[in-house]
Amino acid sequence: MSSTAITGIAELVTNDPRTGDGTRLGILRDAAVVVDGSAIAWVGAAAAVPATDERVDVGGRAVVPGFVDTHTHLVFAGDRAAEFASRMAGVAYDGGGIATTVDATRAASDEVLRALLAGRMAELRSQGTTTTEIKSGYGLTVVDEERLLRLARECTDETTFLGAHVVPPGAQRAAYIELVTGEMLTACAPEARWIDVFCEPASPHAFDGDEARTVLEAGRDAGLGLRVHGNQLSAGPGVRLAVELGAASVDHCTFLVPADIDALASGSTVATLLPGVEFSSRSRYPAARVLLDAGVTVALATDCNPGTSYTSSMPFVIALAVRELSMTPAEALWAATAGGAAALRRHDVGVIAPGARGDLAVLDAPSFVHLAYRPGVPIASALTL
Repeated sequence: MSSTAITGIAELVTNDPRTGDGTRLGILRDAAVVVDGSAIAWVGAAAAVPATDERVDVGGRAVVPGFVDTHTHLVFAGDRAAEFASRMAGVAYDGGGIATTVDATRAASDEVLRALLAGRMAELRSQGTTTTEIKSGYGLTVVDEERLLRLARECTDETTFLGAHVVPPGAQRAAYIELVTGEMLTACAPEARWIDVFCEPASPHAFDGDEARTVLEAGRDAGLGLRVHGNQLSAGPGVRLAVELGAASVDHCTFLVPADIDALASGSTVATLLPGVEFSSRSRYPAARVLLDAGVTVALATDCNPGTSYTSSMPFVIALAVRELSMTPAEALWAATAGGAAALRRHDVGVIAPGARGDLAVLDAPSFVHLAYRPGVPIASALTL
């Protein structure tokens, strides 16, 4: 292993309030970072950088923690552009299109899926994402769910078993839930860190509160951490169920009632917002401002998937959060980095501090504000040492 000093940093966002300007972002100017092997060894003023084996000068650019994308569905085949066009014409989303992706994914070989996944991972990294969670959910058989997780684990440790994505067409609900919580869970648990469920009573394809509880409790008993798709299409039990069971994150949170906000504010569950979904489905955006003002920990993620948010760009999500969710640029960046780390219950990512992973994103701009100021412009990329 060798040490590398990253110098020429005009603005360094550390997410460490003990550093720099003392704000939540812990901003340092005219800064440097030393990465030793895969870990950060030193952070400070450029004038005081210690001797290292190598130096990389970023030429007056800004550096931020690598983005932490905690909600993706990257292992799939096929295309749902026609469905997107229909939604732009006013057709509502209810989850039924997932079956189209399931059919295409089941038909694809491991080699095809592996190549598609590698391309998507490279696409995320080229836009500054360094930590990625990947869900199954497009197999919905024991064999296919296990292989999707096995392929995902080639790219990340943050794998999530989502056999309870929807009830497959033609399947009997009770029998399918029994399969998910029995044979499928047994096969998939060794390949997963998390279990997730699409808790959405408004969808005929997803799961109600009682069904979701059954799935989550089975996953918990198998040693998996809990995540929940909740309150995407309507107010429902998903958010409060997630908080009650101690889930690390409840994602979407588009339709909330006061009791949901109170539950999130009093618990440890992160509210992960996915504004790319609302952009791609002409739905209302979640009330991020209300959540933040109530003291809820908020994360941002892409929900990269072929049906409702086919974007891999965390900078685009940050820009949406600032423009449509009334988040400040600082709040949005924190949610896309440290907030994501909290949603994964990680302390080694989403922060630039000694001991953390050396995951850095370089911006072709002097300040992090440009992430929202220059929407659609590819200014962010993961730093490769």
